[in-house]
Order: sequence, then structure tokens, then C-alpha cells
Amino acid sequence: MKQFEYMIKDEVGIHARPAGLLAKEAKKYNSVIKIHFNGKEAEANKLMAVMGLGVKSGKTITVTVEGADEETASKAMEDFFKENM
Repeated sequence: MKQFEYMIKDEVGIHARPAGLLAKEAKKYNSVIKIHFNGKEAEANKLMAVMGLGVKSGKTITVTVEGADEETASKAMEDFFKENM
């Protein structure tokens, strides 16, 4: 299992547009990608679940990646967050 933390920089937090992009990106990988925030978790490929976390700007999330392509998926997701959130 791979894991990293990321502080959300988007001024509105994780809202519909970036959550949609995130879900689309997460679906590219076989690994299970989860976002953990404030005691809750959501699979990154499930748009409504990600939005339901209510992550605001300046908050830190933990992302876990587990599966056959976790090395590749973890790096790609970390890059995705840096570029989009």
C-alpha cells in the first residue's frame, strides 16, 4: 500500500469540477484509491462520495493506493493533486 498526504490549495476545496476530474483519473488504474478526511473515507473514482467528504481549501487529506499498479497509480495521483487541487 502506498500513501501520501496533500493540502488542498483550490480556493473552493474539492468541488464538482475537480472531483469529476479526480474520479476520471482514478478510474484509469486497477488499484483502489481512497481519500481519507476527518475520519471519513471515499473511493476516489466515486464522484459523489468524494464531494461528500466536504474538503475545504487549506485542509489536508490522506490518499491511499492499494493494488497491482499502486506504484504507478500513487505517483500519478500525487501529480494530479499538485496540478489540479
